[in-house]
Amino acid sequence: MGKTTEGKCAYCGGTFSKVSMTKHLQNCIPRRAEHITEAVEKIERYYCISVQGYHSSEYWLYIDVPANTTLKTFDGFLRDIWLECCGHLSQFEIDGQTYSSHADKDYGERSMNTKLGNVLTVGEQFKHEYDFGSTTYLKLKVISEFNGKKRKKKVKLLARNNQPIIECSYCGNPATNVCCQCIYDGDGWLCDACLIPLQKLI
Repeated sequence: MGKTTEGKCAYCGGTFSKVSMTKHLQNCIPRRAEHITEAVEKIERYYCISVQGYHSSEYWLYIDVPANTTLKTFDGFLRDIWLECCGHLSQFEIDGQTYSSHADKDYGERSMNTKLGNVLTVGEQFKHEYDFGSTTYLKLKVISEFNGKKRKKKVKLLARNNQPIIECSYCGNPATNVCCQCIYDGDGWLCDACLIPLQKLI
């Protein structure tokens, strides 16, 4: 699989490396303008959080989310943008504590109805798991905390990686299809030309 460390800012459209994106977002003029307000009663506390694949760091997101948002809402965002397939269980692990989509108190798990502001601080690194069996692991970090204008949308995408170029397992050209059955053998990526003979065998 090809790797990329670049992505696009959702505000200005600029392209930056994953490392540079953190600094860019702090200074991005359209993003900063969105949060400006002189009305004290309309100010809300936010976290900027980075999200990346635990074993596939070329896939990443930057998001911001109000501190009073629940882990359940955050979990729903991650499912919608990245993870969801069949309504599997999921959990966060924060500072050694598990917050589960279906908490089992007998195992010391807590509910995802917990607000982010009660469990996260700047610099905190934590994990998210989706689908216990064929698990997708995510690594998250609180990049910064700031005050800004309230909004209706709870979790907002700031930036994400550009689509990596994945080579066809058979000819090396860019892949356009994936075989869900043979991907586990490492041969599941196919271009259109190599897909045709495989379809004839099915």
